[in-house]
Amino acid sequence: MEMKIQVRIFSDGHIEAETKGIKGEKCTDLIPIIEEVLHAEAVQAKYTKEFYETEEVNQQQTQKNILKVNKFF
Repeated sequence: MEMKIQVRIFSDGHIEAETKGIKGEKCTDLIPIIEEVLHAEAVQAKYTKEFYETEEVNQQQTQKNILKVNKFF
């Protein structure tokens, strides 16, 4: 499966980032990169069952992060 990061920016300013195609805890390695690119800070994480899977399982990985914007671009 292809690895993707989906970012949603809402009208109230909060941001949700979701990784897909990444198994296990590897998705959390992307949090600092997402924070830097979006000039935001992760304030909450919600993990799906795929977060707890190993790379051997062939299912889609999804991990959502709610981000608080520190400053605008």
